[in-house]
Amino acid sequence: MRPTRRQTFALGVVHALTAVTANAADRCPQASTMEDYPPVVSLRVDNDLFANQDEGYTSGVMLSMVSPNLRDFVDDPCLPGPARWLNTYLARLQPEGFDQQNMVVSIAQGIFTPSNPQPTNLIEDDRPYAGALLVSFGYNARKADRLRTTQLTLGMVGPASLAESSQDFIHRLTGSQEFQGWDHQIHNEPVLNLVHEQSLRSPVVAVAGPLEFDAISHWGGALGNLLTQVNGGFELRLGKRLPDDFGSSPVRPAGNNTAPPVDARHTRGWAWHGFLAADVRLVLRDITLDGNTFRSSHRVDKEPWVAEAALGVALTRGRTKFAFARYFRTREFEGQDRFPAYGSFTVSRAF
Repeated sequence: MRPTRRQTFALGVVHALTAVTANAADRCPQASTMEDYPPVVSLRVDNDLFANQDEGYTSGVMLSMVSPNLRDFVDDPCLPGPARWLNTYLARLQPEGFDQQNMVVSIAQGIFTPSNPQPTNLIEDDRPYAGALLVSFGYNARKADRLRTTQLTLGMVGPASLAESSQDFIHRLTGSQEFQGWDHQIHNEPVLNLVHEQSLRSPVVAVAGPLEFDAISHWGGALGNLLTQVNGGFELRLGKRLPDDFGSSPVRPAGNNTAPPVDARHTRGWAWHGFLAADVRLVLRDITLDGNTFRSSHRVDKEPWVAEAALGVALTRGRTKFAFARYFRTREFEGQDRFPAYGSFTVSRAF
């Protein structure tokens, strides 16, 4: 059976990211940098089936590549040529005056649906059908136990996001019921978003035997027609050989091994930890709830204050890391039947 255009595009993206990562060592003359701080490829899958739901933020997938530590964002040969060319136009987003820095490039898709899959008519009192297909360019910079991350996101919402066909494909694989109301999804609209966040990590404390503890606080916001908000929160971690980063929660911009490390990204033997994360945000705009910006579409009255908590575990062996977390969120709009919940699984590999 011949692959569809969507499958061909997805395979092409995976091949491109893998090729860039595999050839990074050939481009980068800083052998010690590549050995101690290799590039990382991560695949994250979110799904509310992990929480026995099928509504709201129902599914998401993200493929990311994290560069090694960089001398700069324009001339460093550890970055491929297209990334260096792009960075000449994004200089205002790039940090200065930090000890370490890296770049993160991601492609992601998110799918949002109401609670009832059966109606073909518009469900006015439930959230809109919506999908988003996004490409993000992130710049992370570290100085000791402080991290700054800035992320530019471009993409499309609406039918061009391919959310309907992606969900139908997933539901056929899992034997789940297909949603029938996609004719009422929000319209096509290009989106532009800027995310900025600051993080502070406490010193690692030895607890008992091999157990260690640390705490990470974060604060920041997002601006754009996709999402406009301010937020703040924290993450607590307890385990053996805690990673040298700024959080394990996969859904945060600076989470899950994206920060430039002081120590090497890979370790010998097993390392593990559990984590508890929380975030509170004041949401001024969310296109998946407010509907299209420049034309009329289905919308609901969102709740301005939203809180989220996550409980998860991360395992690392050598250059490979696995992380899983369950997320629990307060209601996002007026009249929402139940509290949203979903699970997130991430596998990362340093090359």
